[in-house]
Amino acid sequence: MSKKGYKKLDGENIRDYGSTENTLGLSGRSTERKPSFTGSQIVTKFIAEHDKPRLTTDNETLIHTLKGNIGPGMLAMPDAFKHAGLWVGLVLTPLLGIICIDCMFLLVKCSKELCRRAKVPSLSYEESAKACFEHGPEGCRKYATAVGYIINTFLVITQLGFCCVYFVFIPQNLKQAIDCMTTSGSGISQLAFQSIAIIPILLICYIPHLKHLAPVSLIASVIQATGIVFIFYYVVKDLPEVQEQVPAFAGWAAMPLYFSSAIYAFEGIGLVLPLENKMKTPENFRGPVGVLSTAMAIILCLFSAMGFFGYLQYGSAVQGSITLNLPPREPLAQAVKILISVAVYMTYPLQIYVPFEILTPFVVRRFDDNKKIIAEYVFRTLLVVFTFVLAVVIPNIGLFINLIGAVSSSALALIFPPIIDLVTFWPDKGKYNWRIIKNTFILLVGLLGFVTGTVSSLRAIVEFFINGDESPPFEC
Repeated sequence: MSKKGYKKLDGENIRDYGSTENTLGLSGRSTERKPSFTGSQIVTKFIAEHDKPRLTTDNETLIHTLKGNIGPGMLAMPDAFKHAGLWVGLVLTPLLGIICIDCMFLLVKCSKELCRRAKVPSLSYEESAKACFEHGPEGCRKYATAVGYIINTFLVITQLGFCCVYFVFIPQNLKQAIDCMTTSGSGISQLAFQSIAIIPILLICYIPHLKHLAPVSLIASVIQATGIVFIFYYVVKDLPEVQEQVPAFAGWAAMPLYFSSAIYAFEGIGLVLPLENKMKTPENFRGPVGVLSTAMAIILCLFSAMGFFGYLQYGSAVQGSITLNLPPREPLAQAVKILISVAVYMTYPLQIYVPFEILTPFVVRRFDDNKKIIAEYVFRTLLVVFTFVLAVVIPNIGLFINLIGAVSSSALALIFPPIIDLVTFWPDKGKYNWRIIKNTFILLVGLLGFVTGTVSSLRAIVEFFINGDESPPFEC
């Protein structure tokens, strides 16, 4: 990127992206105007600062794609299979994954076409959505700005939802491990563990620049990979035979919760454009045997295997994270819970960075220049505390995953990509109206999952408040 960045036509105005006159972070030493970075731009900036000044190779992009899709969502796949059934889940998971992959390809294809029309080198997710309406049919152009705000809103909701999941995941796993490492238990409640966790999470979230988080991200990836290997060891160890307690089909009533959990795990579409834009050979990203296809094929296998074997191993007792089902008294299982918790803790600041950078400019612009740095730190603190409060109110991983998956992940992964494709290439309907048929099908799947998943998730949350946690109490 040149020193002055690049400029993009935005209606009658010219917007300057990537200019070195603008600063990002909390240095407090510049009084120049700070740009309001969008979600995918922030991911792009992280990759740029992590690898600067060189572009990424195919293998590096493959690793980034795997890192961006593997997390607590994968550890919730056994719980998703519980809502679908053992064999139905094994069939639906690859099918849902293929639809999500197709949406990723749609987004990349549309972005390239829109870059050509707008004469810019690259566009993020929300920029692509806005540009497709700006350069699309006459009747759509007036909605361009609104579409950009809508996608940013869903990005903020998604990332804050991830952070809420983390605030439940970390204390639950640490409590189990520490309680079972002592003869009489720690005597510390989950709420106390959550309260203790807020201090180190706040400290790591005060790191001002993404480039300083790159080593943290690398350590987290190594720890997470190690933990996942041992989790697979436990879920395939001494597998029982398939019994009636593990039904092939769990019934239609629970299917929306399966969809919500599964789409939460597959929601890595926000990484696709930033990763492709930073490749030395971006033409290798697409295609049947490209980087994206290869990475998602690996992810599909991992998700399907984790869901199938995890549900087969623990049956109806499976919890929102498979780590909570590991043998509580075994030192190796205790170590795995601690390792995964540490990895998730190190990932928290990267997840909340998107809301920070989208929302902070709207807050600090109300303050004088000499108070902006204080305002930013206060806002960071309040946003972290906000996710902490939500996690305390609903201390259940599965409920959070279902709700975030239904509301935000389905919109970003399944609803917006086909709309962007239709608007970008309109009035081209494809051979035999194939573009219309396929995109309408994907859109209906996304809308069906959005509505039914949201209703089912909210109903489950209401039941949780009325009846409390009905799962059996944990015992070492």
